[in-house]
Amino acid sequence: MSQPQTPPPVPVVPADHAEEEPLPPLPKRTVFTRIRDYFLGEDPSLLTALVPTCFLSMLLYTRHPATNFIFDEQEALLANPYVRAAADPMTKIGWLEAFKRDFWGLTPDRTIGSYRPLPDIVWRGMWKIGMRDASAFPHDYLNVLLHGLNGALLVILVFKWTRDRLTAWLAGGIFVATAVVTEAVSGVVGLADVLGGAGALLALLALNLRLPTMPIALFAATMFGLYSKESALCIVAMVPVAALLTAQLSHPERPLRWARAIVAGVVVAIAFVFYVEMRRRWFPVATPHELTAEANADKPALHRAFAAALRWYAQPMLPHDPLNNPLIEAAPPYRIAGALRVFARGIGQVLFPMTLSGDYSAPQEPVPDDLVFPESIVGALAMVVPFVVAPVVGIASWWRWRRARREAAFDGSPRAVDLAPVVAFALVWVVISFFPVSNIPVVLPTVRAERFWYFPAIGTATILGILFSKLFALGRRVGATPAAAGLFALFLGFQCFAARRHALDYNNDLDFWNATRKAVPRSAKAHLNYSVMLGARGDLEGRLVSNDVAMHLAPQWPMASVYEGDTLCRLHRPAEAMPHYLRGFELGPNDLSLIALGLQCLWDEKEISDEDASARTDLQDLADKYPGSWLKYLVDDTFENGEEYKGVNPKYRPRGYNEGPKKDE
Repeated sequence: MSQPQTPPPVPVVPADHAEEEPLPPLPKRTVFTRIRDYFLGEDPSLLTALVPTCFLSMLLYTRHPATNFIFDEQEALLANPYVRAAADPMTKIGWLEAFKRDFWGLTPDRTIGSYRPLPDIVWRGMWKIGMRDASAFPHDYLNVLLHGLNGALLVILVFKWTRDRLTAWLAGGIFVATAVVTEAVSGVVGLADVLGGAGALLALLALNLRLPTMPIALFAATMFGLYSKESALCIVAMVPVAALLTAQLSHPERPLRWARAIVAGVVVAIAFVFYVEMRRRWFPVATPHELTAEANADKPALHRAFAAALRWYAQPMLPHDPLNNPLIEAAPPYRIAGALRVFARGIGQVLFPMTLSGDYSAPQEPVPDDLVFPESIVGALAMVVPFVVAPVVGIASWWRWRRARREAAFDGSPRAVDLAPVVAFALVWVVISFFPVSNIPVVLPTVRAERFWYFPAIGTATILGILFSKLFALGRRVGATPAAAGLFALFLGFQCFAARRHALDYNNDLDFWNATRKAVPRSAKAHLNYSVMLGARGDLEGRLVSNDVAMHLAPQWPMASVYEGDTLCRLHRPAEAMPHYLRGFELGPNDLSLIALGLQCLWDEKEISDEDASARTDLQDLADKYPGSWLKYLVDDTFENGEEYKGVNPKYRPRGYNEGPKKDE
């Protein structure tokens, strides 16, 4: 027989818990609470920062999947022999040839400036895996993601300086949304700026490492930035300053500010010298006459020293086109005044991006008539004041830090983070990072470009992040948090709106130039390129109207006259085209592409195929006035061999729009 089962014991409730009520349910977490906890509940890491910054970047800057290659993207990718060699092994252009060619894939004897190997290597890799000339979307999307990465890096950097989560997130978000950098992010060519910016941020982050490991990381980041874009030169000047000003923030227990600054200075100097010396060997270029010792023998000592430094730096010769940069023809004082005006306008665009444009060609930014005017004064103050403020702030913050450390040792009270050194550094960073592209030390091919603000935007976003954080703190103290949040939302919302609106201009070449001519109505280049886009779509009458505007704005521009003639010629009005062709050829007798373009259309329209044609006589008379010119050669060659070539020799004809390089290039 089975034994009866013993019932389980009844649990005994302790007396002190016998009457305890059940715990109340946890409060339900709202969406707002979850978002707040994500951003402010814990210290930001690279991963947690990367998700929102990349999503914001994608939202603002992504182009349409069917977008084509626009403006400089044509030359940088479609006509870049180094990039295209990935799909054509017969060219025998190796991967490491990137260090022996310029940004456009050209060898030193054909360079038009800009030495940036890393972007070319990235583009070649994309070309290799099939991301080619069908669409510019993959190349743009890479920029978008990298810009998001840079925003996350800035979040981490500002947090390490400020120890404040809100300030870090504000700075990173503002940087990603800064509308003036749209050209650098949405434009494929801006990959150089985005990669260079990553190098700069990584170099600044390297200062947070322990002193023994800092040099290796700093050297690698500096080289990465320099091989991405020349503007990363600001790393060499500013990293030691950052080490000096922010050491007590990054390493509060043992700043060793002078040791860190000296080590950082030595490391970036070694990296810079290595970069220059290697470039001089891998990419040797001729020294411009104006920089030679003979040309500067009678100049003041400071001028001779500057010329010697530029000779050693061996910058590849840059194009000098007064249409792209009218300051080329200005006397130095007026060039500086014009450059200060551009700097002041750029600061205005950072804060209030009412108008954004991908081009500022003449006469949109002319040589100023006076040296002193409101914008030149604002630009001068913005460049000079930071250098006065920074040392004062640095010394004062050092003194406050010493006093606070003594007080903490005495009474154990925590020390508040002093943000003044960060603001001082960011102010100087804005100036130093913009100065090389300001047209003050050297004249650049372009008078103004919004992509030049990518590096300075790191500093402006840091300053704005701190200011808005202070505004939120003030709002909490006086009970005006909604007002502070509203002001920030208004600022960031307008930046996002302006960035997205400008990014949409990059959907295709027609939209781009249409938006550009409206944004900068005095840019002859914008109107002319818009006319070309209309012509490519068969709207020759529309092309003629826009071409007329360009010719009116820049009557001495050979291209405007030749394209006017070309439009009339394609409308089968070659007789009307002849005066414009003749004027354009006379203004640019050595402009091979323009001359070949005009001669070919005239031949196709049978305006010069007849030996007795008056147009043929006029062309021959004009060509004879310029012996040894391309005009003389092409006119003679076409008249002699036109029947064989059916016009101009094919190897001299200009490359068609959206085409790659010719086989002989």
